[in-house]
Amino acid sequence: MGWLLLLTILVAGCPSKTIQYPAEHERLLRLDQALESLRTAYEHKDRVGFRSMLSPLAQMDELQRQAEMDFEMFHAIALEFRIERVMLAKDDLDVLVNWQGIWKRNANDTGTRQRGHARLQWVGTQAILLREAQGDLPFGMQTKQMLSEPSSSPQ
Repeated sequence: MGWLLLLTILVAGCPSKTIQYPAEHERLLRLDQALESLRTAYEHKDRVGFRSMLSPLAQMDELQRQAEMDFEMFHAIALEFRIERVMLAKDDLDVLVNWQGIWKRNANDTGTRQRGHARLQWVGTQAILLREAQGDLPFGMQTKQMLSEPSSSPQ
């Protein structure tokens, strides 16, 4: 009987895990969802979905253009993000990510594997939008491949 009383006291006395900063926690969850939405829209070649994750700034137009060129060039895209670090400021969120992916030109293509690191700067508290992207980005793989292919020299 004594062990039952001790077990009851231990179970009842264990505090549940509470989140110390619930607003920041919710914001981080929204950020994670925004990053996943961006990745999914890119993989599925969803132009509208991809654009909806970008802030309406002029510098995002080039990122959108690069992604759309990838949508046209590649039959299939598989992309993974791994968050390395998140830095929170008032309305700003800086996210350092490692990414890797495979871009296939057609169904029979084994694909091109690439990986890199990028800094994605997001803005917002309720609606999280990509404001700026720096580093080695996965978007624009068609342009990267064109630049890395040896050009044929005239003879």
